[in-house]
Amino acid sequence: MTVQEIVNALGLEIVAGADRLDQEITGGYASDLLSCVMAGAQAGNAWVTLQAHLNVVAVAALLELACVIITEGARPDSDSIARANEEGVPILLTRESTFTVVGKLHQLGVRGPQ
Repeated sequence: MTVQEIVNALGLEIVAGADRLDQEITGGYASDLLSCVMAGAQAGNAWVTLQAHLNVVAVAALLELACVIITEGARPDSDSIARANEEGVPILLTRESTFTVVGKLHQLGVRGPQ
């Protein structure tokens, strides 16, 4: 499944990284603690969080995550969006809760770390 397919299935808003939507999703990870994400997420994962600041982009780029899905209507600032575009990190937005998004991703076949 690609990032674009997740965008379509969940009706997500794309705010950065629109040129990287063809990336394959290898799994998913959900956390708002950056240290947990750095320890548990894997390259190619879709990361679900309600955090929307510059450090989210840095962690996603460092780990080579496929995308970041920001939940609960949170929106990154213009600096974060610019950095995400520079780093090639798709940032996707939804008003739904993290719990709801993770459930929908699971229904689509996206699985967490084993």
